[in-house]
Amino acid sequence: MEGRELPRPPRRIPPGAGSLTQLDSSTSRGPQPPPRQPWLFGRILAGFIVLLIIVAGGAATGWWIRSQNVGPVSPEVIDAAGPEVTETVGQEVMKTAGPAVVRVLATTCAGTGEATGALIDGDRILTAASAIEQALSIVIVTPDHRIRPANLLGTSPDGVAVLQMIGSLDGERLSLAREDPDPKAKRALIGYTAAGEQVMNPIGSAADPTALSEVMNATKLGGPVVDKAGQVVGVVVGRTVQASRIVPLEKLRGYAVPRSTGITAVAGGSCEESRGPQTAIAPELLVANTALAAEVQKLLGNYLTQENRRNFPALQALYSEQLARSITPVKDRRSHRTTYFFGPEITEVSRYAKDGAYARITFNALFSPVTTGADGRRCNRLDNRYRLVREGGRLVIDTAVSMEKPPRSCEAE
Repeated sequence: MEGRELPRPPRRIPPGAGSLTQLDSSTSRGPQPPPRQPWLFGRILAGFIVLLIIVAGGAATGWWIRSQNVGPVSPEVIDAAGPEVTETVGQEVMKTAGPAVVRVLATTCAGTGEATGALIDGDRILTAASAIEQALSIVIVTPDHRIRPANLLGTSPDGVAVLQMIGSLDGERLSLAREDPDPKAKRALIGYTAAGEQVMNPIGSAADPTALSEVMNATKLGGPVVDKAGQVVGVVVGRTVQASRIVPLEKLRGYAVPRSTGITAVAGGSCEESRGPQTAIAPELLVANTALAAEVQKLLGNYLTQENRRNFPALQALYSEQLARSITPVKDRRSHRTTYFFGPEITEVSRYAKDGAYARITFNALFSPVTTGADGRRCNRLDNRYRLVREGGRLVIDTAVSMEKPPRSCEAE
């Protein structure tokens, strides 16, 4: 029987309180004159102009060379010795390095919690310390969407954090370059957009660098700087995009080894309430993109976004009148003290009654492992089915039920 309350992940609860339910939870023509013979000087002039365009364009694009007749391709690496490099080089760089460049997500007291990371040998991750400050729970997400928890081993004085992945994970690992790069060697930064898409940007050479502010966003903090072989020659750190900088290879060598003396252990967060990244959530539609599905996508995306931002009064406008009476802002807050939602996918949209809808959505809930009912877990994959009704001409959430009890761990393949 459908319930009225939304299934929720675990929260911090005062001693003596009951357990949470989330974990359970073509005309012919006449004769034409003969064609004119080409003007030799004109042909020479035209060719010269084209050559100038190519040279100018090549100088401007640097790493980025795209083929117009085959569609978008991966960025290319231009070697310091000359520009005669085919797109294969860039594709090989991404093939080598891309799978081991991960997203780092955390729920933190400081309210940061999103960065890029480099998964290296020993299942350690190099990232930006600013992203996991006062973290209660940390996970990494691979390009193919596998999730693994991670512990913070420590941070360095120059802003690098070293994490230790928990559990096994098949796949490639990034290697640190064996030799310091030539100052004129081209480099690239691999990182993620706010929408979770992995990208590679050229950043020039150490001798002639591109300003990081031209390619950076907050989610690329922690991203590895790689050479044309896909090896790590630096990591981008900083508290803000404007203050971002590259920690060089010579420093990273000391941080990447076991029992490093270059990093200092730091305590995790101890707050009662924490937040994850504050970027807007946009669920992926795995159903036909109809007008109704688009409306459902907007509603549920807004719901998850406001939950992550802890804007509980704004959530009331997304609930039906009866649900708003049951779930007050105070109750909402108590139920989501350390929760961060990410990776939503809408798997069902169907009609309900005259103008309502049923919507099924799966998403991940990251939370503190010490909350009541968590049993040491940090992340659950939730599968909820919502009944949506129309009030005042717009869809709102009326009820929700969990389709999988108990929820499965995010680590499940």
